[in-house]
Amino acid sequence: MIVLYDDARARTFEPFATTRPVGELRAGAFLGRERWGWWFGAPIDGCVVAPHLAAFDEFDSPPVIHTDLAAGTWLVNARALPSLTREHVAPAADPTQAVAHILRIDGRIAAVRLASAVSAAQLHDGMLTLEALAPLGAPDVSVAGRWLDDAWDLVRFLPAQLAEDVPFLAGQIAARPLATDGGAAGPVILGGGTVFVEAGARIEPLVVFDTQAGDVLVRAGASVQAFTRIVGPCFIGRDTAVMGGRITASSIGDMCRVHGELSTSVFIGHANKGHDGFVGHSLLGRWVNLGAGTITSNLKNTYGTVAMWTTEGIRDSGLQFAGTFFGDHVKTGIGLRLTTGCVLGAGANVMDTMPPKAVAPFAWGTRAPYGVFDAAKFTTIAARVMGRRQVTLSEPQRAHLTIVMQHALADVRWPAR
Repeated sequence: MIVLYDDARARTFEPFATTRPVGELRAGAFLGRERWGWWFGAPIDGCVVAPHLAAFDEFDSPPVIHTDLAAGTWLVNARALPSLTREHVAPAADPTQAVAHILRIDGRIAAVRLASAVSAAQLHDGMLTLEALAPLGAPDVSVAGRWLDDAWDLVRFLPAQLAEDVPFLAGQIAARPLATDGGAAGPVILGGGTVFVEAGARIEPLVVFDTQAGDVLVRAGASVQAFTRIVGPCFIGRDTAVMGGRITASSIGDMCRVHGELSTSVFIGHANKGHDGFVGHSLLGRWVNLGAGTITSNLKNTYGTVAMWTTEGIRDSGLQFAGTFFGDHVKTGIGLRLTTGCVLGAGANVMDTMPPKAVAPFAWGTRAPYGVFDAAKFTTIAARVMGRRQVTLSEPQRAHLTIVMQHALADVRWPAR
């Protein structure tokens, strides 16, 4: 059995920790739990998360574990990201049956095979560390990879992560290199890299792929329309439509709509940026919709490092480039301008010219201080938005949104609305 664990640090990854486990964030081309599934060669059986996420249920996500974990279970820190290059992926033999009981990434314990049962109560608040659970003297294995210590590390590591992930995943799904005839109508491939295209994807003429900095993967059902320039390394998920513009070093999950300029950004999936407007070094949760002309700033006029709002206060990210973190179900009005290092809490619906640097979850209105989104109206709109992607908001999911909204409104760490 393999279980992902959101430790106390993972539970601070706002604005996403309000609504989803860290294993359901996209790191490079993969969701975190997909990455560990590929590494182990087996699906993830469950996750241990913050209490307010107890009812989380989304697509093929593993169930939330509410019971004790038996001896022999692999407990994996969800913040750990193993590399999936051909050199570093686990051997074909089932690693869950291997001799090792500890997996280390960069010297830190990423996973432990439990020597004895662990109660659900011990993991309830996320304070129990894997170091405390590691059997003394147990054999360990060092695994190549990275750690997420803050939400902005998803941006920090994105180009390097994509450079590894794209050729690995292309090989696993038998995506084929895009062939071009060299004609003026294209598509045109620049550089010595590869554009991998899964069967069922559609590439129109007059598309330019620039692979000088990395490969590109376009998954099944996706379409890339004419007059698009895609700069690798880049990942385009299933059934996503890229509708013109310049897309650079980004990871776009399933069922998204993207147009305009996008740079070094992550779409978890099912999000819309359907119009002009620059979005750079940003993270977009599911069911985000950016109004026409929404623009992010990702560089300060001083060219200094960007400070970000966190649950621990304002902190220096150490990044020179950092845009906006859009929580799940965020909506922006037309012409919105977002300051460098902005955080928009889950469910926020803001329609002013330039919101504050941090906007609390479920804020609603045309200027700060905002009102609070009516709960019934919010879930009605969420169901309507999801329906446009042929996804039904189930009653358990509706209950989950209600619970996380109550939790967020009671969280005094966020700025006042």
